[in-house]
Amino acid sequence: MNSQKTKDSILSNLRRNVRETYDKPDLSFAKLEYPDPVAAFIKTATSSAGAKVIEMKEEDDINDLIRTAYPNAKTIASNIAGVKADKDPDTVKTPQELDGTDVSVVLGTIGCAENACVWIPQTMEQRAVCFICEYLVIIIDKNNIVSNMHEAYARIEMPEKGFGAFISGPSKTADIEQSLVYGAQSFCGVTIIIR
Repeated sequence: MNSQKTKDSILSNLRRNVRETYDKPDLSFAKLEYPDPVAAFIKTATSSAGAKVIEMKEEDDINDLIRTAYPNAKTIASNIAGVKADKDPDTVKTPQELDGTDVSVVLGTIGCAENACVWIPQTMEQRAVCFICEYLVIIIDKNNIVSNMHEAYARIEMPEKGFGAFISGPSKTADIEQSLVYGAQSFCGVTIIIR
């Protein structure tokens, strides 16, 4: 059975067994608006999300910015044109071939100032590139940063591969002895380059 038929079958079974329905919530309330979404995004990203932010100037070279941020990186993975990478997630056959990646560089399409998350659609064959690295670099255009998640969701276009994720900062947990640990589930750090 293919995945679409499985999905349809599961949803059909759920609908048949619904005993009580509820009205959808009213979303007409005033949404959070920032006069300068980019400035708010930077503040939230650096204070709450635990990310580093680099504002790229016109004369900056993207590869110099990445190398300056991660001078000890031995392996960089990316499929973005113009980014010098040692591994390309479009040409490796399995996600395991990306293991050992120090820095992954991905393209974000929508940034949200409310929580400093960035929508990263799967534009690469191996989406593991977003999670298997030690450090993640997200490149985003400043014109694509919005105030709130309502605006962000309205702009999402699902990629052909059908996967995308909102990412805001390094994975962290305080479950272990109430001590904050970064990189517990995925990358240890995130740098967002705003161009």
